[in-house]
Amino acid sequence: MRLAVVGHVEWVEFVRVEHVPAQGEIVNASDAFEEAAGGGAVAAIQLVRLAGEADFFTALGNDQLADRSRERLEGLGARVVSASRDQPTRRALTLVDDAGERTIITIGSRLQPELGDGIDWEALSGTDGVYFTAGDADALRAARRARVLVATPRAGEVLHEAGVELDALVYSENDVVESKAARELTPNPALMVATRGAAGGSYTTAAGETGSWEPVAPPGPVIDAYGSGDSFAAALTYGLAAGAEPREALQLAARAGATCLTGRGPYGRQLTSADSVPFGR
Repeated sequence: MRLAVVGHVEWVEFVRVEHVPAQGEIVNASDAFEEAAGGGAVAAIQLVRLAGEADFFTALGNDQLADRSRERLEGLGARVVSASRDQPTRRALTLVDDAGERTIITIGSRLQPELGDGIDWEALSGTDGVYFTAGDADALRAARRARVLVATPRAGEVLHEAGVELDALVYSENDVVESKAARELTPNPALMVATRGAAGGSYTTAAGETGSWEPVAPPGPVIDAYGSGDSFAAALTYGLAAGAEPREALQLAARAGATCLTGRGPYGRQLTSADSVPFGR
């Protein structure tokens, strides 16, 4: 299959702490490392691990972090199609506590690709599936050339501005902002997916069909929640692009999210093609 992500990347410093410090408190870190991450990047690498390859349309800054991000993501197997911005690549600090929960602080503006960047948007024509996390309205319209288009409410107002119908919208039911954006989106996506973390989630189709999925037990100790939701959305995109029914694709997505929980950082452990067949096992 031909798969792609249109979205953002952040250079993230991960710091493991016993707990997130309270105001004025000092805590010691037990581990620290840096990684090219962010929702778009994590989804792109999850698609690579499921399909063998994936394109990642993004925008990078004018600094060394841009070069390091591109080198790292291409080293993980993604084909990075990037525009350049005359500003720093966005950074983030992620605290991971002993329970594996992550707390994220972003630093700088989110850089996103735009249709006017002059990158090869025609490459999206004939794509089986695209996951969209960031871009302008015209970039979203270009992504609609794919047979299956999945997005997150974190993409912002462009979901309204573009006026395209999504094949699926994935949002956190526990996030007030994401839930509100999902309810207000028009035209209605063909599939609305509401995640509830460790409690599974539910879905509704445009035809009125509803259903839910049970949480999947992580295949090992929970280490780091960062990237779990993005891995879930990428695997859902993969499943729908492969022709799976919503419930089957969501079972695959749940397994991807649970697998990511057991790795150090977003790429420490993600679902692979060897693990994904057959769906729902």
